[in-house]
Amino acid sequence: MNLRQLFLQHVAQTSPFPMGLDIVRGEGIYLYSRRGKAYMDMISGIGVSSLGHSHPQVVRAVQTQAARYMHAMVYGELVLSPQVQLAKALTDRLPRTLDAVYFVNSGAEAVEGAMKLAKKYTGRYELVACTNAYHGSTHGAAALMRPATYNRGYHPLMPGVRHMRFGAEADLALIDERTAAVIIEPVQGEAGVRTASRRYWKALRRRCRQVGALLILDEIQTGYGRTGHLFAFQGLGITPDILLTAKAMGGGMPLGAFIAPRRIMRVLSSNPILGHITTFGGHPVSAAAGLAALRVLTRSKLMDRVKEKEALFRELLEDHPAVVEIRSAGLMMAVELASAAKVRDVVSRCLDEGVIIDWFLFNDKSFRLAPPLVITKAEIRRSSRIIRRALDG
Repeated sequence: MNLRQLFLQHVAQTSPFPMGLDIVRGEGIYLYSRRGKAYMDMISGIGVSSLGHSHPQVVRAVQTQAARYMHAMVYGELVLSPQVQLAKALTDRLPRTLDAVYFVNSGAEAVEGAMKLAKKYTGRYELVACTNAYHGSTHGAAALMRPATYNRGYHPLMPGVRHMRFGAEADLALIDERTAAVIIEPVQGEAGVRTASRRYWKALRRRCRQVGALLILDEIQTGYGRTGHLFAFQGLGITPDILLTAKAMGGGMPLGAFIAPRRIMRVLSSNPILGHITTFGGHPVSAAAGLAALRVLTRSKLMDRVKEKEALFRELLEDHPAVVEIRSAGLMMAVELASAAKVRDVVSRCLDEGVIIDWFLFNDKSFRLAPPLVITKAEIRRSSRIIRRALDG
């Protein structure tokens, strides 16, 4: 049996028609197939490869740390230099209240940890989330989703979740003295890149303070420079009580975190102790990769150039007659077309021509553009020409 046949037989698939590209190498914005075809990864592995594939400084950090030691007990008992350095580098770039980092494996685990932390700290159990939001596929995170398209097969889910409309100030009344926390994305990703006004964010922050609810910002997609800020909230004029990050954080390695004030985070260490533990979260090799990725991002001009690259994509695509609308927050973009069928056709045509794009969980009339931040203007022009040809079809 060839590799593709073995893949189909032994690797669990999540759709009846997996893309099935046989990838042997990645460099910059490109993935290369076994047949030598180059594919422009215009979704960054769903927001992960912000520095491109196999960034040399990240690769060196992984190799160096792997040669020193790999696994050790990771959850706050041993002093592990990669963890400590990364936690310090992160908190140095955040508001002073966000000074304690709990490392995890993924975005979904960051969500799970944050929900537990909020419930333990407030003594409340109700949560408020937004409709059309995605916070992960673990059982607790799945309970935050509405509509039930992707969780209906797993009921009963975690109780105590109420849902509000993203950006609707009238719905903030749903947040009350029973609410442990509100969990919300600064930019709704899987709804098709939806933003809200600064007035809304101020009102949300104020409402949470009024009723004693914690504000959890899910920056799993928006974090690490995607919007032109290290974290999107830094452009909104508010500070969360708990910040979530993952995806691009590890520079391609599995890594996430929930970050909170130490006075809040300390409730996980008593009554009982070991309130949240993880075997691999903050793995030394992942933490070393994450530190290298953060240093590359903050010492380069990549974040400074996000807005001009966003503008170039708009210039090259939004005048096409098939494009209904482009919504964007930096290099996190949704290109809306007339129908889901047209989106599927464009995604397929682009793949045939070596450009990887996809659609959104809660918006099948738009396709996603979220290329690595290292993409050049020449690569933006080349990919846009291919996308325009696909739109012509």
